[in-house]
Amino acid sequence: MPASSAPGPTLDRSRQPGSHAMPCWNVAELVDVPTGKRRFLQILGPGLVMGAAAIGGGEWLSGPAVTAKYGPTLLWIATVSILFQVIYNIEISRYTLYTGEPIFSGKLRIAPSPWFWVVFYLMLDFGSVIPYLANNAAIPLLMVFQGRLPGPEDQLVVRIITSLIVLTIMVPLLFGGKIYNSLKIVMTLKLTLVVGFLLVLGVFFTRPTTWWEIVTGMLHFGSIPVMRDEDKNGNGVLDVGEDFDGDGRLDTIEPLEYNDKHAVTGFTDRDGDGIRDGVNVHNVWSSLLGGEKFPPIDFSMIAVIAGLAAIAGNGGLTNTPISNFTRDQGWGMGHHVGAIASVVGGQGVSLSHVGSVFEINEESLPRWKRWLSKVRREQLGIWMLACMVGAALPSILSVEFLPRGTNAKDWSGAAMTANGVREHVMHPRSDVLISQLGWKDSVCGPAFGNIMWTATLLCGFLVMGTSQLTTMDGFVRRWVDVIWTASPWMHGMRTDSVGYVYFAVLLGVGTLGVILVWLGDSPLFLFKLCTTGYNFAFAMSSAHTIVVNRTLLPSAIRPGWMICTVMGVACIFYSGLGVVASLQILRDLGFLSNS
Repeated sequence: MPASSAPGPTLDRSRQPGSHAMPCWNVAELVDVPTGKRRFLQILGPGLVMGAAAIGGGEWLSGPAVTAKYGPTLLWIATVSILFQVIYNIEISRYTLYTGEPIFSGKLRIAPSPWFWVVFYLMLDFGSVIPYLANNAAIPLLMVFQGRLPGPEDQLVVRIITSLIVLTIMVPLLFGGKIYNSLKIVMTLKLTLVVGFLLVLGVFFTRPTTWWEIVTGMLHFGSIPVMRDEDKNGNGVLDVGEDFDGDGRLDTIEPLEYNDKHAVTGFTDRDGDGIRDGVNVHNVWSSLLGGEKFPPIDFSMIAVIAGLAAIAGNGGLTNTPISNFTRDQGWGMGHHVGAIASVVGGQGVSLSHVGSVFEINEESLPRWKRWLSKVRREQLGIWMLACMVGAALPSILSVEFLPRGTNAKDWSGAAMTANGVREHVMHPRSDVLISQLGWKDSVCGPAFGNIMWTATLLCGFLVMGTSQLTTMDGFVRRWVDVIWTASPWMHGMRTDSVGYVYFAVLLGVGTLGVILVWLGDSPLFLFKLCTTGYNFAFAMSSAHTIVVNRTLLPSAIRPGWMICTVMGVACIFYSGLGVVASLQILRDLGFLSNS
């Protein structure tokens, strides 16, 4: 739909905060929150689209990989990340509700200049161009046809499939009137199919104790990966609670083996089970409060754990489209600004080159508070819930179906999980619901096991493919919005021409993505590289968003200092994860010693 009314008068330049290199806002009236049927329909907004998009690389790759090796107690990292992102999402929407502009336009309004921030964020945004999600989507699809995990000899086929995925996912972005409408349809379908499938497995084939482990693991704040013997009390007996990997043996640390260049070549497998013993978890608070000796930290998967934090939820700069969608949904001052149109079916949809703000008075302030409450309810009730469920359900499969201590690399974890699903569907445990209902003999068996094996892999394909779709759209969307507002040359274009600009940038990003597919490395390395950049990007974006809202918004609607403090802590949290992940990547590449 077009902007609902002609733009109002332009704000006086002397009253315009921020950089004067950016155009002045228009001034218009803040509409009220819809009521009745319109209110019910509009509640399915940005939180639904981004909540469904959140079930992606972090939830399907790093989450199960971490829980397969360390159990579910490290999922608290995902919980903290999601909580930080909820606050961030509300804050970037705060700016959009007042101006009708996405948060990136606000960042360009801060000194020193718009083009400084364009270059700065383009460097931080490189991870969104690398199609690591499409690369990971290709592997389960190929597994369905081959019946095995692709090896080095299948690299050419994987790259061809990845390229086709990158090109195919561009199609939904060409239709729908508003591109946002197409995304809402795709993401609703994804959320329904993925969550529905995982709930079937979780309810009927998983023990209640596993559900409890996942829930408590998401709240087990302060647990970290360590290396230590299982004999906590030193009595030489396997006591209750000491058998971390569930193998019935009292394990000791199995040492790593190195070559003459200090590169890890393997480990001493004393019990011959193929899994390195000594991997464990430890809670830092128990050491601080109980005077326990602190065991050495296990850094072997620190980049993957940091990746879980980076994209549990959305992460990096991929959260920023929430503010774009808030505008496209017509919330707050987005009602006056419009939306990005699709090339096909987008006639009549326009997007103003500049945002509109409202005067703070006795009539507008209560309306503003209702809009902000609406955003908070949607973020907490839809987005956060979708993210928590998305983080928990895939991890339930790895905890239930894989041996503790499993070291998953690339898509081997997903392959092993699919194999575990097939085995447990064919021969379910006696204490799971399907056995207790007496359906074991009539439902379970080889045929159904193979169906669920295929469905598990196709579910992974759907998760990764659609997440690549929203990642690509998010990258194109934020930069199209930037040039649409910041470039004087763009201001000479008609407001209903933005769809063609979007299509041109989308085509360029898709082409670059295909090129990177043929230059890329392994899927896991690409994942580590991208998510490390995501950690730094989210850290910087959090700090910058507070500067934007404290500088450009009127004092009556600015965030309080408590919110600003939490966002500052988020900046420190993600920066720290980015640093440790970077150090581990340098070790993996041989630039730093592993010893």
